[in-house]
Formats: sequence, structure tokens, C-alpha cells
Amino acid sequence: MANFYTDTPQFRHYLNHPLMKRIVELKERNYTDKHTYDYAPMDFEDAMDSYDKILEVVGEICGDIIEPNAETVDHSGPTVADGRVTYASPTQENLDALNKAELMGMAFPRRFGGLNFPMVPYMISADIVSRADASFQNIWMLQDCGETIYEFASDEQKNEYLPRVARGETMSMDLTEPDAGSDLQAVMLKASYNEKEGQWYLNGVKRFITNGDADIHLVLARSEEGTKDARGLSMYVYDKNSGGVTVRRIENKMGIKGAPTCELVFKNAKAELVGSRRMGLIKYVMSLMNGARLGIMAQSVGISEAACREAYDYALERRQFGKAIIEMPPVFEMLANMRAKTDASRAILYETCRFVDMYKILEDISRERKLTPEERDEMKYYSRLADAFTPLGKGMTSEYANQNAYDAIQIHGGSGYMKDYKCERLYRDARITNIYEGTTQLQVVAAIRHVTTGTYLNRIREYEAMPVLPELEPLKRTLSKMAQMYEKLAEIVTAPKDEEYLDFHARRLVESAGHVIMGHLLLQDANKEPEMFRRSAEVYIHYGQVEVVKNYNFVTKSRIEDLGYYKPVLSE
Repeated sequence: MANFYTDTPQFRHYLNHPLMKRIVELKERNYTDKHTYDYAPMDFEDAMDSYDKILEVVGEICGDIIEPNAETVDHSGPTVADGRVTYASPTQENLDALNKAELMGMAFPRRFGGLNFPMVPYMISADIVSRADASFQNIWMLQDCGETIYEFASDEQKNEYLPRVARGETMSMDLTEPDAGSDLQAVMLKASYNEKEGQWYLNGVKRFITNGDADIHLVLARSEEGTKDARGLSMYVYDKNSGGVTVRRIENKMGIKGAPTCELVFKNAKAELVGSRRMGLIKYVMSLMNGARLGIMAQSVGISEAACREAYDYALERRQFGKAIIEMPPVFEMLANMRAKTDASRAILYETCRFVDMYKILEDISRERKLTPEERDEMKYYSRLADAFTPLGKGMTSEYANQNAYDAIQIHGGSGYMKDYKCERLYRDARITNIYEGTTQLQVVAAIRHVTTGTYLNRIREYEAMPVLPELEPLKRTLSKMAQMYEKLAEIVTAPKDEEYLDFHARRLVESAGHVIMGHLLLQDANKEPEMFRRSAEVYIHYGQVEVVKNYNFVTKSRIEDLGYYKPVLSE
């Protein structure tokens, strides 16, 4: 029997990070739930044992059910009839298996039927599911929308909807419209309030809605007449049982075919306002999308892991010119880079998860009691890091998922282009990761201010202060030189105080920061587990060094005037 958790020792490495003790103690409020729930942990060791056992169950379901179902799901996919979606039968089998194991609502507090998981073990489960079938992750992980309900909805709404999700009902977030993709402030789906009934109604169209026929929807809609910007938008929760929403069609997609991507028509659909009017995009969607971006990071890592394994296994078996192709330098170089990019992606995923855990849990505690000055400083510190690392991680990991899926096909040669091999599906599934929940270009827009304000450089300095084994010192010195080059790059680009020039080079700056940071994360992993991570640290730091030098050379050889080379010539 396959188990996608136990066959990947990196998971237990990240589960046992030193910061986890603090995270779990805060999440469990010093283990007070043990007096109320017989499955709540007694102490830190008991909590870690619980995570480990539950993740073993996730790994077993993924290895024995979800992954074997993936090809059939990809070929058949969901269907729509009479305005309703039916999942492919193996997709429903996957959902039934996870529901039977009580793995919905994993991150919800126990009073709502959840398991009270911190983000780290929760995203490990997403990583595992994505390796098995990235499209299924898009259905199962939308339970994370419940976190927005938990954070911002009324007590009545929490008590109504969160237990239902924990019992297995599905969710969706309905944001995008035909004329509002990346620019969500252009959303025009209308929310009208009937004073006599005390009821909100939604009318309009949503497009590209993942799992769009879900049981419970979070909907961004325009509540303020006459507005055209973000200040006129509010967030609503819609219950499918109320009626009023039909699925016009399922998009015929390139990949992630198991998850229905729907166009929805709202006709006087009853809905409930979540939180305050006008805060839908400004506050609630930003929080919702940051959580979703973390999920896409996990999806990207899972795809990278699957691509890595497929390529490695094929290279061992495939013989050409009298030997296995894994023995050929161009192939083993590709495999080493794939593994290094996968390990680097996983390292930044769980670093970001730790930052999110710390600030989110402290923020949650602040609703129960006043934080101490030390706790408030701690919350601000980790909030800033989470804000910086989320777009950086989403951008880097999704690009690497695409690169690794590409290389997996290349190693398979002509066979990889055929649907007989899994890598063909991985390639199609990977392609969306650097598009949805904000393209890589939009992640750069979110990340660049952390270049200009020094968030990344300050964190790099903290990594530099961490000790490493003597044999790892040469790698640390290489990272130090990369950091100096990155710092100089930032100075060169920001000195002219020209926004267009900064925007032009923003991706080079953000990716250079990413290479240094991910190199340091792998270095620290190699310091603790040399056998598991040292080779990836060596390969990735060398790769990152070359990329930073390339960015440095491009920037130092360009001038503000040169932007004219790239500007489009528009016909009159």
C-alpha cells in the first residue's frame, strides 16, 4: 500500500521545526480543550503525535485512492445538466473517503467540528493531496474559505456554516467576472437589500469559479449604488439550498480537469452579508486570497514532487545507448535541478506557513483577550513576514512547478508527450498555478514593496546570523555574496526614484531575493538533516547564484532610457 506521507521524510522534518512548539501551544491555548474534547491533545508531544497519525491517514488515502483515480478523473471530468454539476464518480469517491476519515474542516476549532490544525500540518495535507491529484486539491482545499467565515462572519453565521463544512459540505469563492479578472475592483455583480424582507439578493454573472456548484459560496458583490471601485464592494455568503444560482456551463480547460470551473448566473439569489459593508475587497478578499495563495503554493509543491518522482523513475528504467539515461550528464543535471527546486519550494512553503501560523493565531487570541506588549510585537513581526513571503513563495513555487513539469516531459522524450504517461497531465495541471489567485506578475507587484522597504534584506540578515556546520560554511559565504549583489541591485533600481523603471526590474529584484532566501532555508535544513538536504542545498545555491548574477548583469547594463526598446508601438 502506498503512503504519500510516510514515503516523504521531508514532511516530518518540517513538522518538527523548533518554532512548532510555540505555534502549537498558542493554537491549543495551552491545551485547554483537553477538558472538553476527548480527542484534543494533552500536551505538545500528544499534539505532534496526533498530526503525524492523521497525516498518515491522508497519505494512505492519497496513495491508495486519489492518485489511482486521477487519470480517470482527468479523462472524464465533471458534467453539467439542468444548471447543476455532477462530479466524476472517482472524484466523489475521493471526497467520500476523506469525509469518512473526518478530514474536512481540519483547521477549524473543535467547537465547530474541526481538528484545530495549525497551518503547517494542514498545508502538509494539501501538499500530499496535490501530488496525488492537483485537480482534486481544488475541491477539497476550498474548505479553507471557512477560515474567512471564522475570521469575519457573525457568531450565527459561524455556527451555521462551519459545522456543515466540517461534516463534508463543499465551498467556493466567487470573485471573478467576465470583465473583472485580476482587477477585482471592477466587479459588478449586484447586491440589493430589501428593507421590507430584511434580505440581501444577488444578481449577475460570475466566471471562472472553481468548484462553482459548491454547497456554500463566498461571493464578492457591489452593494453600493453608483460606485465603481473597491469601496463599493461587500462580501456575502450564499447557501446553495436557497436556490437562485445556476451553472451556465463548465469551462473546457487545459488541465485540473477534475475540478469544475463554472460560469454562474445569479437571479435574485438570497445571501447574507459577511462582516461590514464596503469591506469586501479591501479586507475580506485580501485575507481570503492570501490563504488561497498559500494553498496554491502547496499545490505547486505537490506537482513538483510528482514530476520529480515520475522523471526519476523513468530515467532509471529507460535505457538508451546501452545504459540507463539517468547515467547521462544532461539528464542527471536536470533531475538534480528538479529535486533542488522541489526542496527549495517546500522549504519556503513551510517557512511561510510558520509565519502565517504565528500571526494568525496571535490575532485570534487578541479577540479573546488583550495581548501582552511582547505578543503584539510578535504578531506584527510575523504578520509582516507572512505578507512578504506569501507572494514571493507563490510566485517562485508556481514557476518551479511549471519548470519541473516541463523537464519531466523532456526526460521522458516523445513518450512524455503521450497521454499514456502521467507527466503529460502534470504539465497541463501545473500551467494554471502561476496564473490563478494572482499571476506571477501580480505576485511581483505585491512583493516589490518588501524589496524597497527592506523586509527581505532584514530577514536575510537574520538567516546569515544562524550558525551552520563547518562543512557548510562555503555555501553560506556564497549566499552572503549573493545577498550583497541583491542589495546593490535594489540600490541601483530604487535610486532614480522612477516608478516605471522600478516596475520594469521588479521581477528581477523579487526573484533575486527569492534565490537568496530559499538558498538560506535549504542551508538551514541541510544543517539539521545533511543526508536529506545537503545535495539540494548545493545544487540550488549554485543555481541561484547564476540567476542572481544574470539579473545583476541585466540591470547594470540597462538604463532608464532603454525602456523605450520594450514599449509597444501602438497604431493610431
